[in-house]
Amino acid sequence: MQICAAMLQNSTRFGKLLASCSPGGFAAPGKRHLAVVRVEIGDRSGLECLILMRMGFTPPCEPANCEIKRTPDALDHRMLTDRLGRQVNNLRVSVTDRCNFRCTYCMPEEGLDWLPKGDILSFEEITRLTRIATDLGITKVRLTGGEPLLRKGLPVLIEMLLAIPGVEDLSLTTNGLLLGEQSKALSEAGLRRVNVSLDSLDEKTFVRLARRGSLAKVLDGLATAKRYFEGPIKLNAVVLRGINDRELARFAELARGHKFEVRFIEFMPLDAQGRWSRQTMMSGDEIRKEIESSYPLKPDPNCSPQSPSRDFVFADGTPGKIGFINSVSHPFCDSCNRIRLTADGKLRTCLFSIRETDLLTLIRGNATDAEIGQVIRRSVWDKEPGHKINDPDFVPASRSMSQIGG
Repeated sequence: MQICAAMLQNSTRFGKLLASCSPGGFAAPGKRHLAVVRVEIGDRSGLECLILMRMGFTPPCEPANCEIKRTPDALDHRMLTDRLGRQVNNLRVSVTDRCNFRCTYCMPEEGLDWLPKGDILSFEEITRLTRIATDLGITKVRLTGGEPLLRKGLPVLIEMLLAIPGVEDLSLTTNGLLLGEQSKALSEAGLRRVNVSLDSLDEKTFVRLARRGSLAKVLDGLATAKRYFEGPIKLNAVVLRGINDRELARFAELARGHKFEVRFIEFMPLDAQGRWSRQTMMSGDEIRKEIESSYPLKPDPNCSPQSPSRDFVFADGTPGKIGFINSVSHPFCDSCNRIRLTADGKLRTCLFSIRETDLLTLIRGNATDAEIGQVIRRSVWDKEPGHKINDPDFVPASRSMSQIGG
């Protein structure tokens, strides 16, 4: 029997079985792993099982160097796993590429063509693809855009998705402009959590960044959302040096005053204009240092190891949290558990993918659920090792953020 382990931030099952199979098969302390067991019986050999475990061991070899031959066809049909052992259980679904903002780090102010209506996935198509994905192991779904609240009838889609047995968590990311008028209907449909993108608490800076909308209306929407959603309500802010980097303490005060979770996201090269630069980007470490000069923080003991955000609570015990999504300075690709479905039905296994898998053509071409599921599984199997932003051979994503879905 040969065993190879690959780092994976997940799961608790079968630890005892693996320990009994290979008590000395791993080197000293590390993280949780996905272990693949190969059993050889006479002239028959193959993958007999995938074992997920929590054990304090580091694998003896890198997954890429493992001699065990693994294929997506051999994997547990209830688990979406890539060739590096990462388990995927999080699906982000873009319901529209349209947006009522024109954020500088995402879209050009004018001139971006919208997808034709006929190229957009219908609610029924989104629901079918989500159901197929949950049969493969997806448990978390997030609705995104563009701006998802621009999609008419969204509460209907929420009800349809929540009727799928495998959907354990459904949430939505919005810019908040329409949240005041739609929170009640969204809540009544069953939505329990929202994330709001908010990059400035100063009206002039807000308009400079969003180039549309009204800060007052977004803040009113947040107040309404607090009444209708169980939470926690999370605010996502992209910090650009020299533009909104002097508002960090104000964001911390907002978190403290309203029990919000404010998460700072490093500026990534996903803008349609291609103007990203490291000089403009402010790292999470810099942001944290600035906040702690006013409000000391300590690590949140409840922070999930699979979350892209490193969360902190206030050292003085005041409610609210501060999180840092350090995609550029501290990539977390080795624990990525997400895939994305674009509004026009393309599956992307990385935010920075330069290739996509066309599911729209399959679903409109009378492909069976099993056939679509196999395509999804094979696409996930080939999920990119990382985004390579810090590598010399980095290639920008094939679409801008608004066209991908956040």
